[in-house]
Amino acid sequence: MADTFGPVRDANDSDDSGAYTGADADDAARKEPIRVLVVDDHALFRRGLEIVLAQEEDIQVIGEAGDGSEAVDKAADLLPDIVLMDVRMPKRGGIEACTAIKEVAPSAKIIMLTISDEEADLYEAIKAGATGYLLKEISTDEVATAIRAVADGQSQISPSMASKLLTEFKSMIQRTDERRLVPAPRLTDRELEVLKLVATGMNNRDIAKELFISENTVKNHVRNILEKLQLHSRMEAVVYAMREKILEIR
Repeated sequence: MADTFGPVRDANDSDDSGAYTGADADDAARKEPIRVLVVDDHALFRRGLEIVLAQEEDIQVIGEAGDGSEAVDKAADLLPDIVLMDVRMPKRGGIEACTAIKEVAPSAKIIMLTISDEEADLYEAIKAGATGYLLKEISTDEVATAIRAVADGQSQISPSMASKLLTEFKSMIQRTDERRLVPAPRLTDRELEVLKLVATGMNNRDIAKELFISENTVKNHVRNILEKLQLHSRMEAVVYAMREKILEIR
C-alpha cells in the first residue's frame, strides 16, 4: 500500500537504515493472531488503523483507547501482545502510560506511533520500556511489518530517529565525568557477543547463524541479559551497554 498516516517530512528510505526489519516469511504462519491495542486521542486515526490492520490475517485489533489512562485500564483487562500508542495525549501521555502498562501487562510490547520527532520523547519512551518508536509518516505496510517484528522480539525505530539515537549513544560514551554509583552487572562472554550483535540490528535468527547456536539459545541469552541489567527491551539494553562502556561505537 502507498498510503501513509501523515505528511512525510524529509522521508528516508527504509532500505539504508534497516529500521523496518520484517519478519521472515515462515514467521507469518502463527497459530494465533497478534493481539493489538490501539491508543490515540484521534478517533479517526484509530479507526483508520483498525481498517488497515483488519486486512492482515495474522493481526487482530482487540481494543482501542483515547488517552493514556484508558490505555492502562484496557491493557490490564485485555492483556494485548502489542500496544500501538501515541506519545502526546490528554489526561495521561503515552510515555507515562507506557510505564504503567509494563506494570499491569508485563508481557505487552509497546510501539510508539507518533508525530513527535523530539529526541527527548524518544529517549523517555525507551526508558519507559517502549520497544519501538515510529513516526506517523510511515506507510501502512510498515505498520504491520513493525508489529510483526516487535512481536518476534525485535526493536523498531524510524530511520530519522535512529540517527538521533546513535548521536546520543556517542555522547554518552564521551561523558567521562559521569560517575557510576553501581558497578555494571557482569555478563558472560557469550552474552557480550550476543549483545554486540543485537547492537548492530541483527534479529535472533541472524545472531543464531552468526554464532552457530540455536535461535532458542539466542532468546535465552537476550532474556538473561535483560534480567541482569534489569531492563525491559533490547533497545534499552543497547543504550545501557553504551553508557557503561560495555560496547564501543567508533
